[in-house]
Amino acid sequence: MKAKLLICLVLLLSGFDTYNFRTIRGMVTDSTAQPLSGVSVTIKGTNTGTSTDANGRYAINVSQTGKYLRFNYVGYKTTEVKISADTVVNVRLQDDDQSLSEIVATGFGKMKRASNVSMAMDMSAQPMMTYSVPAQGNTENYNPVNENGFQIASSTPVTTFSVDVDRAAYSNIRRFLNSGQMPPVDAVRIEEMINYFDYDYPQPTQSAPLSVTTEIADSPWNPGLKLVHIGLQARTISAENLPASNLVFLIDVSGSMSDQNKLPLLKQAFKLLTDQLRAEDKVSIVVYAGAAGVVLPPTSGNNKFKIKEALDNLNAGGSTASGEGINLAYQLAKENFLPKGNNRVILATDGDFNVGVSSEGELQRLIEEKRKGGVYLSIMGFGMGNYKDSHVETLADKGNGNYAYIDNIQEAQKVFVQEFGGTLFTVAKDVKLQIEFNPRHVQAYRLIGYENRSLKNEEFHDDKKDAGDMGSGHTVTALYEIVPTGIESSYLAKTEALKYQKTTPNGDSGELLTLKIRYKKPESENSVLLDFPVKNVSKALASTSENFRFSAAVAEFGLLLRQSEYKGNAQYSEVIKRAKGAFGKDEEGYRSEFVRLVKVTQNLDTRKETASSDADDMRTK
Repeated sequence: MKAKLLICLVLLLSGFDTYNFRTIRGMVTDSTAQPLSGVSVTIKGTNTGTSTDANGRYAINVSQTGKYLRFNYVGYKTTEVKISADTVVNVRLQDDDQSLSEIVATGFGKMKRASNVSMAMDMSAQPMMTYSVPAQGNTENYNPVNENGFQIASSTPVTTFSVDVDRAAYSNIRRFLNSGQMPPVDAVRIEEMINYFDYDYPQPTQSAPLSVTTEIADSPWNPGLKLVHIGLQARTISAENLPASNLVFLIDVSGSMSDQNKLPLLKQAFKLLTDQLRAEDKVSIVVYAGAAGVVLPPTSGNNKFKIKEALDNLNAGGSTASGEGINLAYQLAKENFLPKGNNRVILATDGDFNVGVSSEGELQRLIEEKRKGGVYLSIMGFGMGNYKDSHVETLADKGNGNYAYIDNIQEAQKVFVQEFGGTLFTVAKDVKLQIEFNPRHVQAYRLIGYENRSLKNEEFHDDKKDAGDMGSGHTVTALYEIVPTGIESSYLAKTEALKYQKTTPNGDSGELLTLKIRYKKPESENSVLLDFPVKNVSKALASTSENFRFSAAVAEFGLLLRQSEYKGNAQYSEVIKRAKGAFGKDEEGYRSEFVRLVKVTQNLDTRKETASSDADDMRTK
């Protein structure tokens, strides 16, 4: 009996030792003291870990049995720190060129070694979730992007396009780079990269829900050319003044969603959104796989436990009946419609539709029909390997909503917490821009990005033509590269002068262009017109705003990723230099993270070219 009591006492004491946790916190930075987000932090010899947030900070619970903390990140040397009595452990990681050279992409979907990228579910310790880029069988799909070319202002002075607040391309590109791969060219949509970041534009002061900012300076990568920067700022509505929401979570639970970076990450992301809801908000949950069904009827936002419990009970399995799920979600949203509220379906999927309504044409027509009922659509993309960006982008463009790609919990935090109003509450819909260039000062022009947002000039006046929507606090940035009159450029083909056309605009008004904007109030189907003449006044690049310089750096990075024929003298080193000089407040660390990604790409791109050259040498021999 005594022996048994002694054994029980030993076990009890050992249990106290095992569960005697304490929390260690700290920050992880690079060699230049810039914070690193997404760094894997684990207790060596266990699968317990977390990752750093957008500011490079982490927190992890360790027991008395833990000996070392292990810090791991693509492109940096793995660092181990002995656990002591300290509760704050700050770490500076050193660049590791050798590590990067081992994970260079040798072809889309094929790698020498895949690097694990961690996703922290919250700031407390828990089992580490990791994923790798599939070495084979990659079936990701992207719509082709055919870059805008230069247009001659004397013959085609007017250009029209829809705004784009989607930001999915940037986080998707980040996912590729963090796993040691260059992204496929068609995954690079430059306007989404630029608009991933917020810019410091003034709030609207008039009755219009939008303000407009313009700047002109020398093109950083094409000497002799100019860059025109256009910035739109949507009015920010305070959280207490936001209308009530009628939300339907439409969640893909098909078999393709079983990976850790899909449904498990999705659940955590939607829990973050649930935490933002108020008593007047309602949430329903519809799931679809082989069939579709309601797993949570309309539930008040103050019943967060019930909503999260429904999310926790979701499991992946079966094929994907997307059409049936979309119909059911819109039906539920319509039944609970709030005439003066925010009615929205939030679709979360990897886009791998394979049962029922699945062709892009059918899906497009279905969504176009559903949006007429006043229900908006937001799409959250998840996953890798079989990700169907082309399907998801089509739905987002046609559904009066927006599109984000969630690659980690920090991105979910950005979309559902920090940008809650912009993601879910529209202040101006069907926003279109039309620009008329003055041929006296502009020989040719080119819109950077927005290829899939181009409109016919006559569609600017057509209120039935769908365009992009802007949410509370959203910013939209567009860049035009122009060839000034009298400047020779290799981008312009030789053409014969036109005999009957005259380029004699109203004297010399000194205007470079006129910017016109059409938008609709959320409850209206009639557009409002805004008109802004822009003078031909150019600044030195160094004198431009941080908005101009940072957006130009992101655009230049996009040109390099695409290996664009218009990249001119673009260089990674110049992107890094310009971005570093335009960080602004950068409270969440997104701009500093951008610089880190450019550094990773600079190394990957160089190694890729070297590897290709070596392969060519081998074939020659």
